[in-house]
Amino acid sequence: MTSANNYNPSNNDPKIIVALDYADAANALKLVNQLDPTLCRLKVGKELFTAAGPQFVEQLTRSNFGVFLDLKFHDIPNTVAKACSAASNLGVWMLNVHASGGLEMMQAAREAVSASETKPLLIAVTVLTSMNQATLNQIGINTDLATHVLNLAKLTQQAGLDGVVCSALEAKMLRTALGGDFCLVTPGIRPANVNQDDQSRVVTPADALKNGASYLVVGRPITLATNPLQALEAIHAECNLL
Repeated sequence: MTSANNYNPSNNDPKIIVALDYADAANALKLVNQLDPTLCRLKVGKELFTAAGPQFVEQLTRSNFGVFLDLKFHDIPNTVAKACSAASNLGVWMLNVHASGGLEMMQAAREAVSASETKPLLIAVTVLTSMNQATLNQIGINTDLATHVLNLAKLTQQAGLDGVVCSALEAKMLRTALGGDFCLVTPGIRPANVNQDDQSRVVTPADALKNGASYLVVGRPITLATNPLQALEAIHAECNLL
């Protein structure tokens, strides 16, 4: 099965996804109210979704922000399909599953999203950017990291998903192997001279785009900035996106 092609590469959509890594809606909204939906989309992960619920996600979508619901579903196919259907009904722009859940699970997720009215992009996580070769070896995966990422990405494309979450370090390899219409979402993005925090595999925004990334997930360099909008605009300027 080939990609469903919900992903349309374009220069007219925001390439930056701001990670709302907050414990509550109030603090997240303080940041959101300082941002511009024409310059970025928003990522809602497990902590914020658990604290604020689906109503908060719907509030963001009503504010004209595209929302990447980053819950990384990984369960039996039927359960994941139902979760993806529920997530699609929130009006999100993108959601994800774990590629390591396997082909049948990803196909079930694809079918559920395709049956929804909004049909958000559906992508899969390959290897978390906090992981490295030693971490893979600890959980019994002895394949080298790059090969493991490529294998999972190929399986994702076979399942008909729109793309993967991957490190920007693997973006060039994946773009070459999987083609231009496969969406690559890259976390672990840090502008030059910014602390790497807890990410093991990081790349600057400009280099990530050169490597073939479709969208860049940026968290603390924007969320902890004195002026978040200015920080966002600086990343756009660095990447010649403005």
